[in-house]
Amino acid sequence: MPLTKERKEELVGDFGREANDSGSPEVQIALLTNRISQMTEHMQQHPKDYSSRRGLLRMVSRRRRLLDYVKRHNPQLYLDLLRRLEIRK
Repeated sequence: MPLTKERKEELVGDFGREANDSGSPEVQIALLTNRISQMTEHMQQHPKDYSSRRGLLRMVSRRRRLLDYVKRHNPQLYLDLLRRLEIRK
């Protein structure tokens, strides 16, 4: 199930720096986390879907790179994001 417009607006409102901020690392991490959780549910139902597995791994590594960037530039924001998105380190 793709990300709905309402859900995306909600995430941008919660994590964005402004009302229509969609490019900041915090928003990108939140959107990726949402898509990763949806894809994880899909993979539990379809364990042999290897092309989706590849996409999931790509999203996870992109989120990891963004989290590393945030950690380098603002460690407190990094810890806050981990807590709010319930990502384990």
